[in-house]
Amino acid sequence: MIRGLGTLEATALNIANMVGIGPFITIPAFLSAMGGPHALVAWLIAAVLVICDGLVWSELGAALPGSGGSYHFLRQIYGRYRWGRLLPFLFIWQFLISGTLEMASGYIGAADYAGYLWPTLATPLWADAPVTGKNLLAAGAAIVITLLLFRNITSLGSLGLILTTGTIITVAIVIVAGLLNFDRRLLTFPDAPPLGSSWSTGLGGAMIIAIYDYLGYYNVCHLGDEVREPAKTIPRAVMISVVAIAAIYLTMNISIIGVVPWREAMTSTNIAATFIERLYGSGWAQAFTWLILWTSIACMFAITLGYSRIPFAAARNGDFFPLFGRVHPTERYPFVSLAVLGALTAVFCFFPLQAVINAAVVVRILTQFIAQIAGLHLLRTTRPDVTLPFRMWFYPLPSLVAVAGWFFVLGADLSNLAIGVGVAIVGAVVFFVWDRMRKEAT
Repeated sequence: MIRGLGTLEATALNIANMVGIGPFITIPAFLSAMGGPHALVAWLIAAVLVICDGLVWSELGAALPGSGGSYHFLRQIYGRYRWGRLLPFLFIWQFLISGTLEMASGYIGAADYAGYLWPTLATPLWADAPVTGKNLLAAGAAIVITLLLFRNITSLGSLGLILTTGTIITVAIVIVAGLLNFDRRLLTFPDAPPLGSSWSTGLGGAMIIAIYDYLGYYNVCHLGDEVREPAKTIPRAVMISVVAIAAIYLTMNISIIGVVPWREAMTSTNIAATFIERLYGSGWAQAFTWLILWTSIACMFAITLGYSRIPFAAARNGDFFPLFGRVHPTERYPFVSLAVLGALTAVFCFFPLQAVINAAVVVRILTQFIAQIAGLHLLRTTRPDVTLPFRMWFYPLPSLVAVAGWFFVLGADLSNLAIGVGVAIVGAVVFFVWDRMRKEAT
């Protein structure tokens, strides 16, 4: 781990975490959610929501610097109360689902691009079956990557550089090629849809996809122990990375639909390959697809490595099932945590991509984002012993905007709300049963 992270290093790590295969797999669904390029409005609204939520992360990160991000914040804020162990447990519980769904979306998206190279992968394995070769490839890749991580972390040190370099090259190619060949005549708009429930549902759906692409703006908070001057570095890294990614992805979206008509882009399962093929032919498109596959696999490799340590740390602190705290007897890696995350990811690879993306975002809203906002207000009003070296601008307005935004995303489609509430309820039941059994055992 890098020690003494300044603003430049912390921002770079945030951006490296945020930039991945996401936009290459979400642009078609993003355009479809609102039926045209006016969906970019959802991208800007989501940016406002993420900035407001980022101010919450910034204040908590500056006041309570430490490794673990949300888990650390929730444990420090709510842990003093009789029921305070519930929220850290619920965070890990939902993380096992939302984190593996997020990873599964990357594998599913990569398999869609593999389908560009080998079209027969899209063929159902048997008549009327929803399972295709792409599902098997995605699940198999999840298992292989997990097995590759069954080793001491010192042998994995150069991955970050490879991941960041490959991702930046991939994104830069799309932006530069798109801007050099941009055709503004393709930026046509459909008739403006009337305001109403269908418009709200479409906006909510597009915002979920945009938020999915923004995920990782809080990565620096997971590294609070390694940050130099957290009161300054964490807020700067969060804000700069959000603005930078918003600009990069907005430019990339416009670059693509300035080459590939948006009505065609809406139906594509490998939009970046289609984009390169339109400009330079199928040969270059195939080569570029290999670059996307390399970037996506490297990204999944890094994410799985980092995510496996979260339930492991919680188990070692007594806040989650002790089984997750077991390590390999000689290599000292958390093999149980890795194995569970890998297995769940492989299972979720058999679900539709859009459903996986939606669930990956909404599952974490209640027990992570909203719980943190409530925790910040609790910290301000009940903990005078905690110094607040950074205070959000125009408090409490940004936090209220963030809460309103999160509830809008949940309420735009009631199935989203049902998923989030359902995961929280099941997690609470599991916690109370586990906590009671543990108390009886002692």
